Amino acid sequence: MDHFLYRNGQLHAEDVPLHDIAEQVGTPFYVYSTATLTRHFTLFQEALAGMDHLICFAMKSNSNQAVLRILADLGAGMDVVSGGEYRRARAAGVPGNRIVFSGVGKTRDEMHLALTGGIRQFNVESEPELLALSEVASGLGVTAPITLRVNPDVDAKTHEKIATGRKEDKFGVPITRARDIYAQAAKLPGIEVIGIDVHIGSQLTDLAPFEAAYLKIADLTRQLRADGHRITRLDLGGGLGIPYTRGNEAPPLPLDYGAMIQRTLGDLEVEIEIEPGRLISGNAGILVAQVIYLKQGEGRDFLILDAAMNDLIRPAMYGAHHDIIPVIEPVPGAEQYPFDIVGPVCESGDTFARQRHMPPVGAGDLIAFRSAGAYGAVMSSEYNTRPLIPEVLVKGDHFAVIRPRPTFDEIINRDTLPPWM
Repeated sequence: MDHFLYRNGQLHAEDVPLHDIAEQVGTPFYVYSTATLTRHFTLFQEALAGMDHLICFAMKSNSNQAVLRILADLGAGMDVVSGGEYRRARAAGVPGNRIVFSGVGKTRDEMHLALTGGIRQFNVESEPELLALSEVASGLGVTAPITLRVNPDVDAKTHEKIATGRKEDKFGVPITRARDIYAQAAKLPGIEVIGIDVHIGSQLTDLAPFEAAYLKIADLTRQLRADGHRITRLDLGGGLGIPYTRGNEAPPLPLDYGAMIQRTLGDLEVEIEIEPGRLISGNAGILVAQVIYLKQGEGRDFLILDAAMNDLIRPAMYGAHHDIIPVIEPVPGAEQYPFDIVGPVCESGDTFARQRHMPPVGAGDLIAFRSAGAYGAVMSSEYNTRPLIPEVLVKGDHFAVIRPRPTFDEIINRDTLPPWM
């Protein structure tokens, strides 16, 4: 469920007509719903009720500080994968003891930043990283709390580019070597082993791969405890998917996911961490664009928009589907026509949909991409010197720009000519 609904013939974000935002902000723009963010976070809280837990929002899905502040005020922690994300989390008011640092390529500078600024744990991904963290922590005279990210060799049955838990993927250490590496970690200065981390992929629509991975982690927990390690926390990652196409079978609900966690891990008496991103922010945001031209081609027609692949890369990168709807509510039963929906960037890949059936739309009309709140603005770029588009936050009947569109002067003036030119 989200809070983007037709009312009085036009699409609203909560109680704000999208046309009102377009008139003040210009197109294209992203808009997020406070009510939807709050509801989705609360669903996870309810799903894990009765278990000692912390929900750490996966910032890579949406790192706008206003979004982070909403979730932090609800009690969320943050899962960060870079020093920049760590700084964003702290700037948004998230305390260090609610920040988990993930990622395969943590630098010593990033380790130093987190150890001096406060950190809940590092999810260590390799033996070289473990040794580097030991050196940095012991050099500072502090102890780094760690989990070791274990690769359980479970196929998540998701898109090739967002699968992370198979033995051929770059993430984590093989589960077959985990006990040896934990034994090594226990002997290192500046390191405190506190738990296990696992994450098998993104946009999962079936609980079976989760369950297979968690059963392996349960067995590993018992083995590590028998080896003398104090395993008090299990970080289960994220990955629960969302419905990108309305009317199709919905992915499992957070409540079902929570019940599965209780069933597979509930007897271990550990604190549970999860790191959802997409399911919290995905359907909490949409991208609004304007049709520039309706172009009749040879055997197909094109809707050319003012939004492009640099604004929403998922269709070009993953072949991802987003429902695309007009902002003015179509007449019931109106005939639909097939269009290739494209942007203005000079790339054939700048295509959002091929032969997508749409009700009558024309130049100047507004359209909306649903389910664009995750991996949308956060993955955007200024390719073709196209400014990053605004992000807008709605709460009830009012809205605010939470990332303005930069001017062309601001973009161009970032370049610096060398003194000999």
